[in-house]
Amino acid sequence: MVTGGETGAEGPLIRIAERRDVEAIVSLFAADGEGGHGDTTDPNAAGAYLAAFERISRSPNDTLYVAELDGEVVGTFQTTLIPGMPGRGGTSFQIEAVQTRKDMRSRGIGALMITHAVGEAKAADARLVQLMSNAVRERAHGFYERLGFAKSHVGFKMKLK
Repeated sequence: MVTGGETGAEGPLIRIAERRDVEAIVSLFAADGEGGHGDTTDPNAAGAYLAAFERISRSPNDTLYVAELDGEVVGTFQTTLIPGMPGRGGTSFQIEAVQTRKDMRSRGIGALMITHAVGEAKAADARLVQLMSNAVRERAHGFYERLGFAKSHVGFKMKLK
């Protein structure tokens, strides 16, 4: 599915990521100075990112998206359908890795990406949409709350690598 918005002459386009987008997506993550994950644009790491892209592309429950404006990737996010037993066997919908290029923030691109993701969750008849945000990203937390998300759980992580 493709959607448009109101941030540019033609507006941003939300579309499923393609292999040609991997370098731009990685650049978004590598430029993240707040709560980043150690991502890098070092060419020696390109194989790992391409392998991850291929795994996501083959998964029936995962989708990687980009927000494109004037031919450039300016944002990205990933979604995952999670079938489960709770909620009478309902499906949860996870939004991950939401990133907007720093110079493009506060232009409605993030809201467009989240709105698109929520639309996909509704289309999949998910019982809920969930996302996690790094504890240091207080501005992002306010952003998600303005879009209708509630702080309802405490998350825990265990790094293995």
